[in-house]
Amino acid sequence: MIKNIIAVMSGKGGVGKSFVSSLLAVNLRREGKKVGIMDADITGPSIPKIFGLDNERATVIDGKIQPVETKTGIKVMSLNLLLEEKNKPVIWRGPLISNAVSQFYNDTEWGELDYLVIDLPPGTADVTLTVMQSIPLNSMIIVTSPQDLVNLIVEKSIHMGKKMNISILGMVENMSYTVCPDCGKKIFLYGKSKAERISRELNIKLLSQLPINSEFTSLCDTGCIEDFSPEFKEFGDLGKKVLENIKESE
Repeated sequence: MIKNIIAVMSGKGGVGKSFVSSLLAVNLRREGKKVGIMDADITGPSIPKIFGLDNERATVIDGKIQPVETKTGIKVMSLNLLLEEKNKPVIWRGPLISNAVSQFYNDTEWGELDYLVIDLPPGTADVTLTVMQSIPLNSMIIVTSPQDLVNLIVEKSIHMGKKMNISILGMVENMSYTVCPDCGKKIFLYGKSKAERISRELNIKLLSQLPINSEFTSLCDTGCIEDFSPEFKEFGDLGKKVLENIKESE
């Protein structure tokens, strides 16, 4: 039984959607929740690497796919956990990809979960539509970054969610700024954030503004995202904010 399903979406690639999905799963697990993460980005699966599961393989028992567990007990399902050669491209047409995503949800032995986080592919095409129509989502989180072009495309994702009657918990702005290691001043590499204005205009909450942090990037690159220190407060507060907003919406 899965109590809550949260989809993480962005209209554009490269904004850190898989990172936010993984971070949310880790945050929820640290709050004592039973958590799973489903990598619905079939042609660009990155969740196994972020969790250090590159060399793991999912098995099938009695027709059910057994998800791979991370060292803290997060259940993970991704196409890369089924492929013999993880570096080979997946050259599939839309319907086949959509069927694979449906199978990941229906044919995986998720067991008892408080939260299943679904990492959607970029855009508003087949897979995203399949998830919204065939999986009982409780809510959705939108990921953006400060660039004007990204914000324009992300607005399309927000409108899609509303049109499909999916509750939007809020927005996370990734790569919002970086902090000078010498003076501690915030530096806005991609220009001043427009997240607060967009959240007001579209009537959604701004959950978090995550900075660029090379140490945290290294943790993801080495598959050690679960090891991040509490000193990374901006990253560690995401789960609490999501849980607070879920309670408010109930």
